[in-house]
Amino acid sequence: MPIGPRPSDVPKIRRVVSVYKVSSIITGTFLLLLVAMMVLRYGLGVDIELGGPFGFLTLTPRELIVGVDFSTTILILHGWLYVLYLACDFLLWRYVRWSFGRFLFIALGGIIPLLSFFLERRVPREAAAAIAHLQTEKVSA
Repeated sequence: MPIGPRPSDVPKIRRVVSVYKVSSIITGTFLLLLVAMMVLRYGLGVDIELGGPFGFLTLTPRELIVGVDFSTTILILHGWLYVLYLACDFLLWRYVRWSFGRFLFIALGGIIPLLSFFLERRVPREAAAAIAHLQTEKVSA
C-alpha cells in the first residue's frame, strides 16, 4: 500500500483540515482552562462556581457549591471537544495516510498544554505538502 493521500481524498482532506484547525484551537483553550481549574482545585482547594449565592462567578470550596459547578463543566466540555479533535486527527491520519506514530503525536495535542496551538499551524502545512506532492507526481506521470 503506497504512503500518501489518494487523489480522490483531496477534497476530504481539505474539509477535515479546516475542522481540525478550529477544533485544535478550541480544545487547546479548554485544556488551558482545565489546567487552571486543576491548580485551583488541587492547589488551593476551591472550584469555580457559577451563579452561586456569593456572586456570578466565584471560587468556592467544593463541598459548599450551591450553583453550577463550572469546574466540572470545563472537565466535561474539554472531554467532548477532545473527542472531536481526536476524530479529526483520525480522519487526517486515514486520508493522508500518515504513520501511526504521527497519529499518536497529533493526539497528544489535546493532552499536553500548548501543543495543540503548535500543531494547529504544523499539521495543515504537512497535509498541504502531502497534497502538493501528490499533484506533483500526477503531473510528472
